[in-house]
Amino acid sequence: MKKEISLKVNGDNYTGFVSSNRTLLSFLREDLNLTGAKEGCGAGECGACTVIMDGKAVNSCLVLAVEADGSEIQTIEGLSSQGKLHPIQESFIRHQGVQCGFCTPGMIMSAKALLDRNPHPSRQEIKEAIAGNLCRCTGYTPIIDAIQDVAQGGGTDE
Repeated sequence: MKKEISLKVNGDNYTGFVSSNRTLLSFLREDLNLTGAKEGCGAGECGACTVIMDGKAVNSCLVLAVEADGSEIQTIEGLSSQGKLHPIQESFIRHQGVQCGFCTPGMIMSAKALLDRNPHPSRQEIKEAIAGNLCRCTGYTPIIDAIQDVAQGGGTDE
């Protein structure tokens, strides 16, 4: 049996029918073609599927689509505006916080959720905010530097 859900994703309203066991990640990727969030582990351990739901970073592989009914979701696709990258995205590039890119969307969304609630986090707070996101390529230092740079006013205004 399918249930109708309505949510706002990246500022646009969407309605769809989903089964009760369908994940938000699956709905975003398959129904809305928003493929930035990745399924890495499917168990909420890697953070590759991180999106912002009602202002909070969540693992979309663990959230059922029916649980997201009525929520506001932001994905990596919703960060750029008029063809211009978000300051966090620019900083990741500038600091070489992107290598293979698999973890990058989730890492950036975790960073955005942190900076939205705490615009000037300490380095330790940044580490804690991205602790649920695994990266096998960068060694984390460039990622932390990129987030810290934005927190200290580096990059463009947003």
